[in-house]
Amino acid sequence: MASSGEPSQDKIHHYESVNDIPWDIQKYWHQRHDIFSKYDDGIWMTDGAWFGVTPEPVAVGIAAHIATVSPTITTIVDAFAGVGGNTIAFALSGRWERIFAIEKDPHVLACAKHNAEIYGVANKIWWIQGDCSDVLKKRLARVVKEAVIFGSPPWGGPGYRDAAVFNLSTMQPYTLKALYEPFSKLSKTVVLFLPRTSDLNQLAKYAPEDKDLCVMHYCMHGASKALVAYFGDFAFD
Repeated sequence: MASSGEPSQDKIHHYESVNDIPWDIQKYWHQRHDIFSKYDDGIWMTDGAWFGVTPEPVAVGIAAHIATVSPTITTIVDAFAGVGGNTIAFALSGRWERIFAIEKDPHVLACAKHNAEIYGVANKIWWIQGDCSDVLKKRLARVVKEAVIFGSPPWGGPGYRDAAVFNLSTMQPYTLKALYEPFSKLSKTVVLFLPRTSDLNQLAKYAPEDKDLCVMHYCMHGASKALVAYFGDFAFD
């Protein structure tokens, strides 16, 4: 369950005052209790993680929807675990027998493990440091065939908000094609968390034949935070 190597603490922070925070993440810090309700208990973040972490109410909603998949599927893999927002929600749901959290950056992974400890679920999660493509194809090759693959990739920072319709074919560092095609070859059940302004026409091209593709917006305080595309058999109301 342990990752390799010990990250340095100089990249990991628990900011307690706005005066200590870089200007470009101050607005996210003001939303810290929406991001993690237990932030004041000592949540760890890297500066880059503030841009991509899933707010807790959204993560809980996504976890509830993914939980409606066939009960025969008892494993979920978070391919881009980040600082643990979604992974923690999966563990708190109590739905999964096995939860694998993959994160390439050792500093970010250290934050995720620490944050999961704060929520009391760290021992319910297998933590893997590495590139998700390699981990899925090699270490988890057998497991992932009967698992949900959840992907909340980095979108290249907050600049995506400037586009009225976000082009998923130019998303960095992973395009929609680069995500969906390898994931769908490994598992029939794939869930992708994408920018809220994503081009739905591009998503529709990947809809299963003779089936609808469910795409949900998740909102907070009256505003959409992101959309999630569900590929697979889910029992939504």
